[in-house]
Amino acid sequence: MNPLLTVITTPMMKKSMFVVLAFVLFAAMVAPAFAEEATTTSAATTSASATTAKITCVGAAVAAREAALGAAMTAYTSAENAAYTARAQALAAAYSSTTAKEVRTAVNAAWSTFRTSEKTARKAWQTSRNAAWATSRKAANTCKAPAGVSDHGNSGLESFAN
Repeated sequence: MNPLLTVITTPMMKKSMFVVLAFVLFAAMVAPAFAEEATTTSAATTSASATTAKITCVGAAVAAREAALGAAMTAYTSAENAAYTARAQALAAAYSSTTAKEVRTAVNAAWSTFRTSEKTARKAWQTSRNAAWATSRKAANTCKAPAGVSDHGNSGLESFAN
């Protein structure tokens, strides 16, 4: 008899060969599942990374909008302050006049100039505000972020000086 067959036919060796064969078959069946899980995990990680990048993109669009709104509000309040200062100076000059007719004419001119300045400042603010929101919406749409990430639905809350 072949000495190799004699070794394989011993009871201890039969058990060992059975265990090895069972392990190899089990590994062959389970290995694809582990590979699929690794692929799924990798795809989930890639998807989460892409979502994070999209959210960051929307955040940048919102930050740019807020900066533009801040600059526009600064310009608006500066124009308003200038209008009030000019009105105060014009009214002071009006009341330094000596006749009622001169006072009335100067007062009317002061208020007319003030109204025009107010209207111009308000229109500039509205135009800048609307442009900032429109630019932000357009930039956020290019990000293709998941629903609910953007705050653009709140633009109507900002109705100051409409």
